[in-house]
Amino acid sequence: MRVVIGEDLALLRDGLIRMLEAHDFDVVEAADNGPSLLHALVTHKPDVAVVDVRMPPTFTDEGLRAAIEARKQVPGLPVLVLSQYVEQLYARELLSDAGGAVGYLLKDRVSDVAQFIDAVRRVAAGGTAMDPEVISRLLARHSANEPLQRLTPREREVLEHMAEGRSNAAIAAKLFITDKAVSKHTNNIFTKLDLPPSEDDNRRVLAVLAYLNG
Repeated sequence: MRVVIGEDLALLRDGLIRMLEAHDFDVVEAADNGPSLLHALVTHKPDVAVVDVRMPPTFTDEGLRAAIEARKQVPGLPVLVLSQYVEQLYARELLSDAGGAVGYLLKDRVSDVAQFIDAVRRVAAGGTAMDPEVISRLLARHSANEPLQRLTPREREVLEHMAEGRSNAAIAAKLFITDKAVSKHTNNIFTKLDLPPSEDDNRRVLAVLAYLNG
């Protein structure tokens, strides 16, 4: 699986390269600034990009802006943001693309290598991987979203865990309920968010994006 990394800190960049290559990823390029990252993403069209938000030259939002622009030029390009901060505005702009294949993790909360690798693979496969803290910050900005108001507290809880990338079985274990109960909740969520039946996981991704976008 081909990966492009966008990270300006040399130690973290080298660490990511070593970690990913140790798990059979092929790091085709590691950029240390926004313009170089955009060029790498558009040129290589990787299976997934792991991108920091704040990169040179201004250390504001170059990394994420490069990722957003790359997704315009390469529709559906999978992007996993790895940031030190919860950048609410930037996260919402990335999530506004209903194509899925996005994630947002906080650097200081990624202590489990297996968890991180799983998140990279999940985003590459078209899913989502959201840090709970990012979800909490975004939730505070869309409490008035009418479709989401249709959900019961339990359904919102299930959807929050879906946004973290958990499977039905994992959600059941987390909430101490049965797989059948989770399936019932997810079907109710799809119905209330006006998501028609689908043969793939697209409804799950769209539900998560609706939840995070408000």
